[in-house]
Amino acid sequence: MTAAPGRRSSTFTRLLRHGFTDASAAERLLDSPELAPLRDDPVLLEALGGTADPDLALLGLVRLLEAQRSPGARRELLDTLIAAKPLRDRLLGVLGASTALADHLARHPDDWQALVMYEAYDLHPGVEEFEAGLAEATDPVSLRVAYRRCLLSIAARDVCGTTGLAESAAELADLATATLRAALKIAEGAAPEDAALCRLAVIAMGKCGGHELNYVSDVDVIFVGEATEGADETQAVRAATRLASHMMRICSETTVEGSIWPVDANLRPEGRNGPLVRTLSSHLAYYQRWAKTWEFQALLKARPVAGDLDLGAEYVAAVQPLVWKAAERENFVPDVQKMRRRVVENIPVAEVDRQLKLGPGGLRDVEFAVQLLQLVHGRADTSLRSGTTLDALRALAAGGYVGRADAAQLDEAYRFLRSMEHRIQLFRLRRTHLVPEDEAELRRIGRSLGLRADPVADLHREWRRHAGVVRRLHEKLFYRPLLDAVAQLATGEARLSTEAARERMVALGYADPASALRHLEALASGVTRKAAIQRTLLPVLLGWFADSADPDAGLLNFRKVSDALGKTPWYLRLLRDEGAAAQNLARVLSAGRLAPDLLMRAPEAVALLGDGDGGGLEPRSRAHLEQEIYAAVKRADGGAQAVTAARGVRRRELFRTAAADIVGSYGTEEQPAEADQGALVDRVGGAVSDLTAATLAGTLRAVVRDGWGEDLPTRFAVIGMGRFGGHELGYGSDADVLFVHEPRDGVDEREASQAANKVVSEMRRLLQIPSADPPLLIDADLRPEGKTGPLVRTLTSYAAYYRRWALTWESHALLRAEPVAGDEGLGRRFIELIDPLRYPADGLADEAVREIRRLKARMESERLPRGADPKLHAKLGPGGLSDVEWTVQLMQLRHGSAEPGLRTTRTREALAAARAAGLITDEDAATLDEAWVLATRVRNAVMLVRGRAGDTFPTEPRELAAVGRYLGYGPGHAGDMLDAYRRTARRARGVMEELFYGIAER
Repeated sequence: MTAAPGRRSSTFTRLLRHGFTDASAAERLLDSPELAPLRDDPVLLEALGGTADPDLALLGLVRLLEAQRSPGARRELLDTLIAAKPLRDRLLGVLGASTALADHLARHPDDWQALVMYEAYDLHPGVEEFEAGLAEATDPVSLRVAYRRCLLSIAARDVCGTTGLAESAAELADLATATLRAALKIAEGAAPEDAALCRLAVIAMGKCGGHELNYVSDVDVIFVGEATEGADETQAVRAATRLASHMMRICSETTVEGSIWPVDANLRPEGRNGPLVRTLSSHLAYYQRWAKTWEFQALLKARPVAGDLDLGAEYVAAVQPLVWKAAERENFVPDVQKMRRRVVENIPVAEVDRQLKLGPGGLRDVEFAVQLLQLVHGRADTSLRSGTTLDALRALAAGGYVGRADAAQLDEAYRFLRSMEHRIQLFRLRRTHLVPEDEAELRRIGRSLGLRADPVADLHREWRRHAGVVRRLHEKLFYRPLLDAVAQLATGEARLSTEAARERMVALGYADPASALRHLEALASGVTRKAAIQRTLLPVLLGWFADSADPDAGLLNFRKVSDALGKTPWYLRLLRDEGAAAQNLARVLSAGRLAPDLLMRAPEAVALLGDGDGGGLEPRSRAHLEQEIYAAVKRADGGAQAVTAARGVRRRELFRTAAADIVGSYGTEEQPAEADQGALVDRVGGAVSDLTAATLAGTLRAVVRDGWGEDLPTRFAVIGMGRFGGHELGYGSDADVLFVHEPRDGVDEREASQAANKVVSEMRRLLQIPSADPPLLIDADLRPEGKTGPLVRTLTSYAAYYRRWALTWESHALLRAEPVAGDEGLGRRFIELIDPLRYPADGLADEAVREIRRLKARMESERLPRGADPKLHAKLGPGGLSDVEWTVQLMQLRHGSAEPGLRTTRTREALAAARAAGLITDEDAATLDEAWVLATRVRNAVMLVRGRAGDTFPTEPRELAAVGRYLGYGPGHAGDMLDAYRRTARRARGVMEELFYGIAER
């Protein structure tokens, strides 16, 4: 019967609206005799439109109706479809999602009745219900039919949303369990004499063992066999092997009803090369002597499922202690990480972007990360010992091992990716983890997951979004450096056992174990999430503190920081999750006083130690710092508040610089100690100098704003001198400066001078306001006429002075002059003014050379502190900073006019230029450079360790050891450090005497 054209047009439109893609074919099917009673039923179209593929569902329904054995059977099915919405949704849902199950229903047309029941046990069946469903299977063929019938009910609940991903996966695992039991029963029935000789236990592994099976997957198993009482063990194992082999064939072989799934026993000891069945003692002997890391990871999901369940329970109980000790194996974490990388590398290139399971951002990334965290932390925390991925992830979050937000994102992504995998496999009941490329298949998958607006585009978007989340969190969790450190702890240490804690503290080098234990108790006691995370962190941190010269100080400082940030949600999460943050913090807190003192005044700076939005430990540029300080000054109410804000930036950036210096000197597991010590010194000098310049610039702007708005009557510039101008400031250095101004057009010089002097006075006053921060002292004693001369001069006054009165030492001092703040044009003109003085066109007269030498000799004899060991004085001692700098500066004064490379304020740059110009040999240049870098590092180390500046090595043993640790010397090697310094300085003094004092004139 053909529908009228008008009705066809109306039906055609309705079909398209309900999601049919081939409305013409659908119309023909609706016109078939089998569907006559439903043709005009709007409920049918609505139900079909709710399926993943309405065209497929309609075709499957027609096939099922055609396959009914009698008109009465067909009528019964139609009546039930009309009357029972649950059946209608289940049946059509399955037919629209799976051609394989539609084929099964066409072959076994009565099996639709398996979907009629709507009882409690039907909603959440377990192993017993599935065993009942398989009870009548007596051979492989009938077992396959019964298996598909049970699978039909699981799929129906799944596609209708009656069960979620986790419940469906658990039901599939329970069905696999029932199937293994039925197959073993058939095998035993075929060989009762073998069954009488042995006890055989089937241990489920992988996803079946973890109660999270796919629709189509290998079912991984291990077999354990024992002789029954009175039987010979060898004969029993052979009998068990025959039974196991037969059971595997029953499940795996293809019959007229297809296959169920392969049973894979390759996870057994020695893999496919090992015996299929072993006794319990043979298993244990192998695991204790020969097992590889991945085998223990696999055993995490072991679960007895069939055969002799008591023997299976014995097996699991015997291997579990080995599983939870696996993390203590040498290189355990790197081995697991390497295995994961190898899996990705072996994916065919053409499949990488379509792999749901093995590819980057795939299911394995979640599973491996969760399993690694379980194996490392589950030794001490039994709540983590679940074989089910999502349950284990939930436990890891509850225990504080994974952040709640991270766990929630991983859970959501894992459920989505597994749901995709289920829908892909359900279609043809084939084992695959590749996302199809066919648009119709993608549309069906998208609709099945509730993506109806634009199924293909929405599916790709959601898939990539979730894969991106998984990849990011996998990298964060799976390659977390803390993991390897925790794994290397003994189980007792991981539990922070108080019984052995005192001895452990003494062994680690803690001088006051009683105080250390009190700190641990305060940090880690209780049942809060914060305490749980601390219990994870502390065993590792204790070891890192112990690697320093003062473990007690490290632990005390950690407690202070933790107390200060105790209610801040990101703090412990940062240490647990964010790259090397925990180890960086341990290094910083135990390296001396300066960095911890800075951190205590701004604990939120801990964020800089991670890899996230805090910017890490890379120093900020001067432009970036100035911009931030200017913004803070603009918001401030008055000069004092502005300088306080600028000091806050300076405090944070000093901490950043000190932390980077310490980490670069100590090194971490992720990043070894920096080999180029000169680069470390240059980075510190540049960062502190830029920070000082930005602070002065901000202070200058605040003073000008408060006194004159934006219209200062004179141009004003600050010129850096000494180490400041040379970009070589240390943590405790004063800032040597000159102040210069130039009246604006039409401004009286007296008015301009008054304004400039007021600016200088106010800047000095504001910077000298008492503060807990490290002081920033500006020293203008290098100005013309020294302390007796005016603090600020006009450019014209400087020119007149230098033209008439400049002394040799002033030309010498001007070698380091560089504008650092204020009017850039004025700063450039000042440099143009002084260049002829510091780089004289005719070089340096002999008398001037002799004068410089006299000044140097006088400084050595008069300025060295009384009682100081000259050979260990990093600044004024033989071979110290002064020797190197004066030698280099003498070459600059003599040859700077002819050699442009020498026209720099930086010592190491000038030394390199002198070498390039042939003014010094490569060997001598290297000697001087090594001595200068070492002396600078000694001064930086003293400031970091003691919290105050110093030019010589400390005498207190712990402080000396801390300086040694910074310089790369381990415990007990302080003497070696001092000897090495003396040798380096002695060689540099020899070069200096030859070059500077002219013992061999060059």
